[in-house]
Amino acid sequence: MAIYPTDSTYALGCMMDARDAQTRIHRVRQDQASHLLTLLCRDLSELATYARVGNQAYRLLKALTPGPYTFVLQASRELPKRILDAKRKTIGLRIPDHPVTQGLLAELEAPLLSASLIHEFMDEDDADPEALFDRYGPQVDVFLAAGSCGIQPTTMIDLSDESAPVLLRQGRGDVSRIFDLEGT
Repeated sequence: MAIYPTDSTYALGCMMDARDAQTRIHRVRQDQASHLLTLLCRDLSELATYARVGNQAYRLLKALTPGPYTFVLQASRELPKRILDAKRKTIGLRIPDHPVTQGLLAELEAPLLSASLIHEFMDEDDADPEALFDRYGPQVDVFLAAGSCGIQPTTMIDLSDESAPVLLRQGRGDVSRIFDLEGT
């Protein structure tokens, strides 16, 4: 399990097949094991391996990635069932725009299961890499520090229904671009 910077906040992550590390992510975050993790992918091709992407969703993904967006899509059969939302058969996916994270994904040649390390009660000082290391370093195998990332989460968009994108959470990603692109 690793802590690494992203284009929105620092995150915890592990390989998809690392069940023990997935459990550790929930323990470090102090959340429920039912909290859904996001799959970080290198590019659209890898993302399309794990999700069903229609034409409208593809255009939106192509325009907004890489970037600080999490997209909820229908899962493909390639995705292990334990990772997806069992009721909706969906998964949150993203293609981050941070050179360290992109380098990590390239080196691993595989996506990462991920969850934000930042929570709503943190301020900028709490999210400083040194403060994060002091708090979480002993609980992880790897800590990749690369300066401050901030505390604003990704913008989350549901693309699981082909009819129209649905804004689930306003975050760092520019929402006006989503609605500008919807009609194209």
